[in-house]
Amino acid sequence: MSTGIKDLFADEVVTHALVRDVALPRGAGTLALITLDNGFDHTKPSTFGPNGLAELDAALDAVAARDDIAAVGVTGKPFVFAVGADLKGVPLIGGRADALAIGRLGHDVFRRLGELRVPSFAYYNGAAMGGGVEIGLHCTYRTISTGVPAFALPETFLGLVPGWGGTYLLPRLIGAERALELIVHNPLAQNRMLKGPRVHELGIADAIFEPADFLEESLDWTARVLTGETAVRRPETDTGKAWDDAVAAARWTVDARLHGAAPSYVRALDLVAAAKDRTRDEGFAAEDEALADLIMGDELRAGLYAFELTQKRAKRPAGAPDKALARPVTKVGVVGAGLMASQLALLFARRLEVPVVLTDLDQDRLDKGVGHAHAEVEALLGKGRVTADKAARLKSLITGSLTKDAFADADFVIEAVFEEMAVKQKVFAEVEEHVSAECVLATNTSSLSVTEMAAGLRHPERVVGFHFFNPVAVLPLLEVVRGERTGDAALATAFATGKALRKSCVLVRDAPGFVVNRVLLRLLAEIVQAVDEGTPIETAERAAAPLGLPMPPFVLMGLVGPAIALHVNETLHAAFPGRFPVSAGLAAMVAAGKPGVYLPDFTLDPEVVEIFSGGTAPSTEEQVLERALAALADEIRVMLDEGVVAAPQDIDLCMILGAGWPFHLGGVTPYLDRTGVAEKVTGKRFLDPGVASVPA
Repeated sequence: MSTGIKDLFADEVVTHALVRDVALPRGAGTLALITLDNGFDHTKPSTFGPNGLAELDAALDAVAARDDIAAVGVTGKPFVFAVGADLKGVPLIGGRADALAIGRLGHDVFRRLGELRVPSFAYYNGAAMGGGVEIGLHCTYRTISTGVPAFALPETFLGLVPGWGGTYLLPRLIGAERALELIVHNPLAQNRMLKGPRVHELGIADAIFEPADFLEESLDWTARVLTGETAVRRPETDTGKAWDDAVAAARWTVDARLHGAAPSYVRALDLVAAAKDRTRDEGFAAEDEALADLIMGDELRAGLYAFELTQKRAKRPAGAPDKALARPVTKVGVVGAGLMASQLALLFARRLEVPVVLTDLDQDRLDKGVGHAHAEVEALLGKGRVTADKAARLKSLITGSLTKDAFADADFVIEAVFEEMAVKQKVFAEVEEHVSAECVLATNTSSLSVTEMAAGLRHPERVVGFHFFNPVAVLPLLEVVRGERTGDAALATAFATGKALRKSCVLVRDAPGFVVNRVLLRLLAEIVQAVDEGTPIETAERAAAPLGLPMPPFVLMGLVGPAIALHVNETLHAAFPGRFPVSAGLAAMVAAGKPGVYLPDFTLDPEVVEIFSGGTAPSTEEQVLERALAALADEIRVMLDEGVVAAPQDIDLCMILGAGWPFHLGGVTPYLDRTGVAEKVTGKRFLDPGVASVPA
């Protein structure tokens, strides 16, 4: 290990490898148990930096020199096994030689667990990610706790590959198809995590035990394996056509989703594809080379920036008032009983565990809304997500009323009615007649003015924007909008409630479209305008492919609904007519009742093609993308100048969590900086060169 690498990680919190002897039951002998522990509580997971790896290496030196032990075990501190490499020093690495050394160091230390003269056992007692998963793969056997909440190989999500043995050892242990669930498919699904039972089901762990006595049961199982009482049988891995088919299928998914925009996924697939024919040394060497290339690339820096936003800034919202000002919420009211309202009711009931009452003027609609929420509870029960007792309690918490006097003792009322100012103003005026002066009134509007909505109320200081994203239960972003007269107490209550709902809150100034809709609509407006001008729909659709967005623009329009897209477009046009032209083609689509540009079989609707015909100035894919990115840079600069959010990082956070802006791009502002668009359009970068850890 070079001194330079150690210097880069000078502030590393060292994960110690603590060794103690354990007398195994059943006369199986002595086990040297290595516990990975960084000395903090479970909120500070153990990681592997150069110094931590050196500690583990020294511990393995000690146990390898002994001839009085029957086995070696590795476990973690309470609630955490280990969560992988310490990446703090990565942005400072200046040469490929040091990057290559980082990969080799992990391999050199971890592989020793598979090369001891005695068997090695990994006891996954808690969260395990990245290198934390891989250290266990080097062991001879593995057990896992049913209580493990998060088990993953998130490297491709961040711009790396599982490069300390993951792409070689895992597919050879459980087969390529199952291994690619962790290496490719889960990272593509917004870094989905596995729980303990699934890890056992996949065959990664040989045995599974309950958390209360996990280590004791694991040690007893170890003794039985050592004495021959228990035989560990693993199915033979198919290294033939099934392996190739799994890689090909994953490659097709990656190409369709990312269009080559994220090199880490391609490198990981190449490594898995070749692993079936390589020796272990060859596989590890190939991982080293891939890590070195990716560590020196833009994608990792971008991924680390995005990760930092979602893990740190999202937990400490910029500009949020003192949380001590927040009022308790013991009952929630929801105005409306449509699909959005029923989703909100279920979310509040599940997370806050307080009574939630929906209101509507029509009994059938009310019954349908409450019934939908109850049906969702039943679905959760069927999936084993809640117990029968919890399901019964949740359903009892969600009720309906035809009159708003049911809100008399509510502390928080949110409206989810038609997106029209007059309707929302009328609703709030009616609600105010029944609630206490301290009750917070929240609007789920996606683009209308919170200030105007509150203007006619006796207590406008209680009104706050509370903009969720669909599907409510899945997308983590919550735009908390402060109107001109919104008070600190209402705002603090909104932030506290959002946190209790397990949402990432971002403070947004009351401005048309807020953040996500304004940015997305500016992008979409440019693309639709290109079609209005004569660009074929399929050409404009493909133009955004290099960004690797979750779905193409016109597919997104179909999901949102052309009528809603037009409504938000018109709202933004009214505020900013020069930057948000109303598309004649989109207006004609809505007038014709078209649900989108595609038919159910995803071929273009010829009638929509006809609606958009007539333009005489078509653009190429490259031209459409260029104008779309220029529009994004222009709009974001205007938003920052207006103070819509506190900093560019908040726009990036909103786009990542609310619009699925790809992690591998790091955020929209560093992407525009890195590609030079920001300076070309606005005359300056959005971020200082060091802030995003993304090179210019």
